[in-house]
Amino acid sequence: MAPTDISPKSRLVALLLCFFLGVLGIHRFYVGKVGTGILQLVTLGGIGIWALIDFIMIAVGSFTDKQGLRVFQWMEPGSV
Repeated sequence: MAPTDISPKSRLVALLLCFFLGVLGIHRFYVGKVGTGILQLVTLGGIGIWALIDFIMIAVGSFTDKQGLRVFQWMEPGSV
């Protein structure tokens, strides 16, 4: 895994957004996936199933941002 394969977005933020607002697709807006974010918003996260799948993918580190980079780091670079 090269450092260039990792998104600058925080996995912790994405996970919390998905947990609390997953059915609204807010975590997808956070990583830049606006189109699927709107789709989740309209379908209420695929009636919760799509949001649950995203939550699991974020938790295990296989969720990607708009550029296809894995949302893997728990904190954004430069934070803390």
